[in-house]
Amino acid sequence: MTARRTLIAGNWKMNGLSADGVALASGLADKMKAAGAVDFDMLVCPPAGLISKVVDAVAGSGMHVGGQDCHMNEKGAHTGDTSAALLKDLGCSYAIVGHSERRTDHAETDAIVAAKAAAAQAQGLIAVICIGETEAQRDAGQTLDVNGSQIAGSVPEGSTAANTVIAYEPVWAIGTGRTPTSAEVQEVHAFIRGELAKKIGADEAAKTRILYGGSMNPKNAAELLALADVDGGLIGGASLKVDDFWTVAQSA
Repeated sequence: MTARRTLIAGNWKMNGLSADGVALASGLADKMKAAGAVDFDMLVCPPAGLISKVVDAVAGSGMHVGGQDCHMNEKGAHTGDTSAALLKDLGCSYAIVGHSERRTDHAETDAIVAAKAAAAQAQGLIAVICIGETEAQRDAGQTLDVNGSQIAGSVPEGSTAANTVIAYEPVWAIGTGRTPTSAEVQEVHAFIRGELAKKIGADEAAKTRILYGGSMNPKNAAELLALADVDGGLIGGASLKVDDFWTVAQSA
């Protein structure tokens, strides 16, 4: 089996002002420094306006900072958008693209997500590409079809294990407290790795980290992270409290 380094990623979404963000980032950085060598990577993705302050707050801790989105173009007339180049310039090393909230709220298609992922990769960022089915799709038995087509359409050419992370987020489980069973999660993750192999080759797919997102928390993290094809978590609500997020990380 290929060894994949666990990634514990926190998506803060549209939460926190300056003081909250710095306190949260500093608290996590202190725990990272106190822990010394850890066998996981920790990533936090704050709102865009907090990135600089969070980068400063975690300096020297080994933590990574990412953006929650990026534009597909390097620059231009795109009011309110953030380029991957600016994320890189601010000190980010990752960018989330295609989160279900972006796909829903901003009507982002697989093609748009792929273009954003390619833009992130071109700047040397690791693209965290989100996929996942809705409750209606799951109830209709379309879980694997939906995730397969999203992998095919959202992962750009040139993607490798070094510049790409996949995050499987069943939309119906995000922030609801509902989670699939461990067997269901493993089935989908294994399927995603197989679909990824068709796209980027079996060797790269075997090395690519696939995160589970969708109500991962301190109570269920250890069970989920123990699954063969789960290589970390993309965590929402539980990433907004130092102790909760650290407990999830310790489960790795």
